[in-house]
Amino acid sequence: MPVAVAVLLSYVSGSIPAAYLVGRARGIDLRQHGSGNLGATNVMRVLGTRVGAMVLLFDAAKGAAPVALLPRLVDVPWDDGRLIVALLCGSAAILGHVRPVFLGFGKGGKGVATASGVFVALAPVQMVLTVLVFCVVVLVSGYVSLGSLVGATLLPALLAISVGWLSPLFWVSVCVGSFVFWTHRANIARLYRGEEHRFGAAGGRRPNPTAAAIIGVLVTLAALVAARFA
Repeated sequence: MPVAVAVLLSYVSGSIPAAYLVGRARGIDLRQHGSGNLGATNVMRVLGTRVGAMVLLFDAAKGAAPVALLPRLVDVPWDDGRLIVALLCGSAAILGHVRPVFLGFGKGGKGVATASGVFVALAPVQMVLTVLVFCVVVLVSGYVSLGSLVGATLLPALLAISVGWLSPLFWVSVCVGSFVFWTHRANIARLYRGEEHRFGAAGGRRPNPTAAAIIGVLVTLAALVAARFA
């Protein structure tokens, strides 16, 4: 299989708009509800946790599957060829999720779940540590966007420690992390203004963002130490 075909198939895989499809199956267009985003968090907000969890798993799988399967079908003569093909396939899948061809290249999700699937296939230990930190930040702060931003910062640091600064895997993680920050630029502005949407019920005690940031830093340091001695 030519590399270009593998990359194209990865983009098509990433373009499958699970959030849009489950919304349409229930008679709504999720682009007009909640945050308007076609990601798992908005599905949970509008349609419930169970449906959102299914979309989350699907969005992660459409990133992991091309990375795990397609490079095996490509004949590459150069060193680290399969890793390069896997990184190209993963990047294409993330792009497909953000700008899906099946929705006319319109706005999709923000790429976090699909990127997580890509790195689960490429760097499972580092990704598990990142997901744990993400969960802690979200549970303490109530902000999924903050957890995503912390994760996008942490993963490249973990890869720098474990695989080195010169690895293509590290540099792609930096690019993907920067891309996550770009897709979350509106969330960053709302976090700064104290207007960001909270995950879960609106009632109850308001989380303390400062405490969440401190705990996030501590857990991040613990993850970095674990990666260093793993």
